[in-house]
Amino acid sequence: MQMKKKVVIGTLAVSLAFGGFTLGRMTQMDVVQAAPETAAPRLSATPSGLPSFADLADHVSSAVVHVRVVGVERMAERSPRFGGPRNPFGPQFPFPPGFGGPRPHQGIPRRSSGSGFIIRKDGLIITNNHVVEGASEIMVNLPDEREYQATVLGRDPKTDLAVLKVESEQDLPVATLGDSEDVRVGDWVMAIGNPFGLSNTVTAGIVSAKSRTIGAGPYDDFIQTDASINPGNSGGPLFNEKGEVVGINTAIFGNGGGNIGIGFAIPINLAKQLVPDLETKGHVTRGWLGVTIQKMTTELAESLGLDEPSGALVADVTTDSPADKGGLERGDVIVGYDGHTVKENADLPLLVANTKAGTKVPIDVVRDGKTRTLTVEIAKLDEPEVASGPAAAKRGKWGMALRDLTPEERDRMRLKTGEGVIVAGVRPDSPAADAGVREGDVILEVNRTPVKTVDELKKAIATVADDKPLLLLLRRNNGVNHYASLAAK
Repeated sequence: MQMKKKVVIGTLAVSLAFGGFTLGRMTQMDVVQAAPETAAPRLSATPSGLPSFADLADHVSSAVVHVRVVGVERMAERSPRFGGPRNPFGPQFPFPPGFGGPRPHQGIPRRSSGSGFIIRKDGLIITNNHVVEGASEIMVNLPDEREYQATVLGRDPKTDLAVLKVESEQDLPVATLGDSEDVRVGDWVMAIGNPFGLSNTVTAGIVSAKSRTIGAGPYDDFIQTDASINPGNSGGPLFNEKGEVVGINTAIFGNGGGNIGIGFAIPINLAKQLVPDLETKGHVTRGWLGVTIQKMTTELAESLGLDEPSGALVADVTTDSPADKGGLERGDVIVGYDGHTVKENADLPLLVANTKAGTKVPIDVVRDGKTRTLTVEIAKLDEPEVASGPAAAKRGKWGMALRDLTPEERDRMRLKTGEGVIVAGVRPDSPAADAGVREGDVILEVNRTPVKTVDELKKAIATVADDKPLLLLLRRNNGVNHYASLAAK
């Protein structure tokens, strides 16, 4: 999985927004796709009695594509040149030479590739976010050697999903989407992708486990497989024995940069929920509860008077959040949400994510040894919209991507309500980069004028003459303010 991140770890960046679930509402809608003309053949038996994937691979491979990207590296970020984002397994599993470590020189174009699959005959494609993030040009190659330029319709870093679109005068081959809930541990599965640029490589194995949490993000719910997945497989499909896509290959576990029999795929049911928002809005609309949770242990359960270590322990409640207004308190153990049992702390994020903002939901909590039900009105998560497409990399004249601050970020940086705008990205070799502006800086003033929103900041910048410098008052994560003067180019 050659791409902006590491082939071994999909880009589900860990961002549970501690202090308030960045949990998302994923629109319940089936992905519209063309029905296959003929049913896929099932596994056939060889003379030896072993299963053969030949007929199945021949039938479904036409919808698997090779995604090639050219991008501009972002500043001040570590990530492999040939695959996934950050390694969720920690430093004991370092990225191998050539697949990790510091980024190349700032601004150097990045050429990399991954995989994807067509889900609609008009050219709608699913892949991993980390395959296309930061790309200024994306090309898609079909197995029959047709090539198209692709546009990014939407990206979701927290689930490592991206939706692309290509334009073709002819209907394109389509992969049939299955039901990942039906997948059982021990089922045969087949992966098709472009490991190390070797197009349409077929590997097979079984489902090793389900609902795996690997520390990649708040929505971890991976299918684990021993089907060989390597750099370049990212974004490619994982098929069941009926030829239906049940997962999106995203991450591998290993310290050598290649497959050791432990790979992870995003369940296709999650993608079905997200694709409509990504296609139409470019981002995912999420709900917000406003709690920090942690895993229950036997010791914690005993201390809290519980019979078993189940549920999600509330470690903190964000002030004025839905949880706070609904009566949730630190030390509560959430054991039920809107009729669903919460067995593990990892169960809660997706449940909140699936809740539409404004919905009142019952939440069962154990407090002081007694179970009670609270009613909480879920709010819309205030998070930045992810820029999509080649235009996103331009970031304007001064080279900055900007967004409004979330309540959690204001609390963490001790900012007043409505104070400042955060720098979400800096283009290398831009006036902002030359002046030392960093991703994560908060702009408090523009030319000595306070700014509260991105719109206010843009209006303030628009008043600056083309040949005049731009004076910014910035606050860093360390709480120190300083000025930066951006020279016009």
